[in-house]
Amino acid sequence: MSTHQPDATRMLDTRGYTGPTIHGTNPLHLLEKPVRDRITESYYWKEQCFALNAATLCDKASALTHIGGTHSISQKPSPFLCLLFKLLQLLPEKDIVLLYLRQREFKYLTALAAMYVRLTFEPREVFEVLEPLLGDWRKLRRRNREGGWTITWVDQFVDDLLTKERVCATSLRKLPSRVVLEDLGVLEVRVSPLGDEIEQIDAEEEEEEGRDKGDGEVGVEVEEVNSDGHVIDSERED
Repeated sequence: MSTHQPDATRMLDTRGYTGPTIHGTNPLHLLEKPVRDRITESYYWKEQCFALNAATLCDKASALTHIGGTHSISQKPSPFLCLLFKLLQLLPEKDIVLLYLRQREFKYLTALAAMYVRLTFEPREVFEVLEPLLGDWRKLRRRNREGGWTITWVDQFVDDLLTKERVCATSLRKLPSRVVLEDLGVLEVRVSPLGDEIEQIDAEEEEEEGRDKGDGEVGVEVEEVNSDGHVIDSERED
């Protein structure tokens, strides 16, 4: 669904809402009401998000310079959060979202799509779609709640999405642990891309420990003791 609505008022109207749902609820309600209110009242939403569709939103996302939720005393919403809200309004087809996610040219578009996936996809799909990004080491600028700046990476951001309950001023739907989904047969056991390297390191450490132990046994002098309990001096001449 990618038809445009001039603003979010219609979808936010809770009186007899009959539109599409995500996880059984109005998609826009996946963000908390105070955050929704700040977004729809913000300059960026009114001036930059008007008339966006799935294609033009891609252009806006590619121009992002940071990720973040709300910041400063006024809790101003970031452009990243506004575009996430717009995605929830547009509800693009899954293939489009995956295209956003897997392209390599615009890292903030990837981060935006990852956040959308975490909010809207089912648990099995969340793990299957986002885990490949745990090997993505592109840097991201992040604006914190106080308005300051920090550096993070795509893989760290995705790890936050998979393990934390709140990211970018957004409460995330509880995600079952990967171990539980593996036990239920929903997911296959994940093989770490570093598995071979870890095994090699473990083997080298074991080999080194064995070598050290062997070296410790070399050159040990055994003292002879006579029947009276005195040490016999081997160098003493009879």
